[in-house]
Amino acid sequence: MDLRFSEQDEDFRKELRSWLDANLPSEMREAAFWADKSDDESFEIRREWEANKAKDGFAGIVWPEEYGGRGGTPTMKAIYDEEMAKANAPSTVNPLGLAFLGPTVMALGTDYQKREIIKPLLHNEVIWCQGFSEPGAGSDLAALQMKAEPQGEDYLINGQKIWTTNAMHGDKIFTLARTSSPEGGKKHAGISMLLVDMHQPGIEARPLKQMTGASEFGEVFYTDALCKQTDILGGEGNGWATAMLLLSFERGSSAIGQYTEFRKMWEEVTNVAAQVERDGRPATEDPVLRQELAAALIELECLKYHSWHVLTQTSNGKDLGFEASMTKIMWSETFRRVSDAHEKVVGTAFQVPELGQGLSIEELTTMAMWSRSCTIWGGSQQVQRTVVAERVLGLPR
Repeated sequence: MDLRFSEQDEDFRKELRSWLDANLPSEMREAAFWADKSDDESFEIRREWEANKAKDGFAGIVWPEEYGGRGGTPTMKAIYDEEMAKANAPSTVNPLGLAFLGPTVMALGTDYQKREIIKPLLHNEVIWCQGFSEPGAGSDLAALQMKAEPQGEDYLINGQKIWTTNAMHGDKIFTLARTSSPEGGKKHAGISMLLVDMHQPGIEARPLKQMTGASEFGEVFYTDALCKQTDILGGEGNGWATAMLLLSFERGSSAIGQYTEFRKMWEEVTNVAAQVERDGRPATEDPVLRQELAAALIELECLKYHSWHVLTQTSNGKDLGFEASMTKIMWSETFRRVSDAHEKVVGTAFQVPELGQGLSIEELTTMAMWSRSCTIWGGSQQVQRTVVAERVLGLPR
């Protein structure tokens, strides 16, 4: 494991910090700036800021230059994630497009798709969402029922998707549908990945309220919606293989950014613990809570060194393959552990806002609630452990 950055990497860090100092106003780094903004206002501010970031060359860090990226190294991407988290920079409004669809199009897309999708995606001219889950096909993705039937040069799409991130702001959606019946009882067959315009008659997106109060998810209804037969990614009937490639990008190669964010959260939880009381003394003096905070910190540091190990491997050109599931397990469970520590520290004050400096109780609680979902999406912990057991360790089914 190599913990050193090259001179080129450190030059990139300085350049990025300089750009953030000049282009990320101090008020945008504070939660109070966003508190009175509606979802739509917040989205548009972030969309414009991120578009300017892409214009100045700070998006698509490891994407090839031919696609508008920076052509950087995995360590430069890790530095980017770390510095963005340290600066409290706004999160991306196009996560599914940037992290998953873009690399998949580069790998499988036609020349036309590469030309029409990648640059507009990178500059936030087109916001993408992902339509995989269905009400009757969550963990068992191959059980999906949405149909796309040929009609002239188009497909006629009917069905429903659920838990669709960015459904209310998406311009287009990459979605899985059955373009033919499965053959020989193989339910993975006959599925295609379609690239569908959200702004058309026959598509209705409805928000889903989360327990945090936000509506980052939605459900999408298709009623005789249309998609050109040429707008298939990976070829007709190859949707399952295309989806598996896309999901491999979702599980990521390193968790430096997550570690940085969760470490900041742990520090804020510790600050709160110093301000609340247990039996007439600061919670930080309670031996049980101290053990809980210490255990969370140990897991954080394990995540950091695991991330460095992964980064060393990818920097040396290794394709992680199924080992990526190990990183997904680690960062999502570490996030949950820090969130659980917060809940135990504040106890019945779990919903009381603005206690102390930095992150408020309300913000920490929102993060803690969000952490519950991270062990489910992108493949649940049970699914990930099965992948590691069978595909990495070679254990029998």
